[in-house]
Amino acid sequence: MATVGFNPTKIRTTPSFQPHKPISTFFTSFSSKPTKKLPLNLSQSSAKSPPSLRPLRGGSISESSVSAPLQEEPGTVDDEEKEKEGDEDEDEDEDNDDPTAELCYLDPEADPETITEWEMDFCSRPILDIRGKKIWELVVCDRSLSLQFTKYFPNNVINSITLKDAIVSITDELGVPLPDKIRFFRSQMQTIITKACKELGIKPIPSKRCLSLLLWLEDRYETVYIRHPGFQKGAKPLLALDNPFPMQLPENLFGDKWAFVQLPFSVVQQEASSLETKYVFGANIDLDLLGIEIDADTLIPGLAVASSRAKPLAGWMNGLEVCSMEADAARASLILSVGISTRYVYATYKKTPVTTSEAEAWEAAKKACGGLHFLAIQNDLDSDHCEGFWLLLDLPPPPV
Repeated sequence: MATVGFNPTKIRTTPSFQPHKPISTFFTSFSSKPTKKLPLNLSQSSAKSPPSLRPLRGGSISESSVSAPLQEEPGTVDDEEKEKEGDEDEDEDEDNDDPTAELCYLDPEADPETITEWEMDFCSRPILDIRGKKIWELVVCDRSLSLQFTKYFPNNVINSITLKDAIVSITDELGVPLPDKIRFFRSQMQTIITKACKELGIKPIPSKRCLSLLLWLEDRYETVYIRHPGFQKGAKPLLALDNPFPMQLPENLFGDKWAFVQLPFSVVQQEASSLETKYVFGANIDLDLLGIEIDADTLIPGLAVASSRAKPLAGWMNGLEVCSMEADAARASLILSVGISTRYVYATYKKTPVTTSEAEAWEAAKKACGGLHFLAIQNDLDSDHCEGFWLLLDLPPPPV
């Protein structure tokens, strides 16, 4: 079963799920009864729910605390001045631990010009202001959390103008350029975020692939929001994430055959790294940046799709923000989630005790790996090459 060790700089996730036998690559027709070369077996302990993942907390450092100290000549600072500086440092530490404080942080080792994509949430929090109204908060980061920004707003100023001005203020205060893209995961905020971004020449991308942001929000709930003096215990999120009924899959996204598969994490890493060295469609996740460590021999579950037109199929899939795959045993179907709130019935199969057991086992394997899984698109059953490869992380919705 996966275990998590948490410290201020790294999260260690070490899934130890091991099936009784390795799974060879196998394929089943979308329309025919699935068959397998080897069964997917899980021990009882492997099927338990995974622990929740939490992000690294590099953002508790204020901008002033990372400034280079002045170099003094020996003997130029007397004891009284040193004591005064010590008091200031203590006050600064208290400010950093203040749940009402806002955050404006840039890693001093980061190159601002390389931070071209942001992840953003603009939503109410379970916190009341002095008027008894919910406070709103803008949270912005990049995928490595080198850039971190938070700002509270009263609920009567929530519009695209406020957001646009806030985006500009981030660039001014941190000395970073406007990003090329901003990802966001709440459909209810799409109009405001899209308008603000387009007025600044930024491409808005509705997507649940805001993994650093989602993990950071979970951490902020535990370390900031519940400690805020206005926190309202039991308050439900105002803008809950959509989970609509899945639609019919567009014809151009159909494959010929599919299969539940598992690969050692080391092999998954090799496939993901090929996205940067070969002409392969897909998307990777930098697990090191998220602070997630997995043993090289841990088996990662995935879905393999074979198609005679694998390259164009992978190209069409690449135009979507692929978020996750789900085996819905109750409906005997596979569900593909893309973007913010789009869900497709990717495939169906005949419901039998055997197929139901296989689907449930695949989902259990995914949970045992903390939600990590993959989607691979290939030309045929025996191909050693992927035309498309997506590393996916299925996270629970944030608590806010």
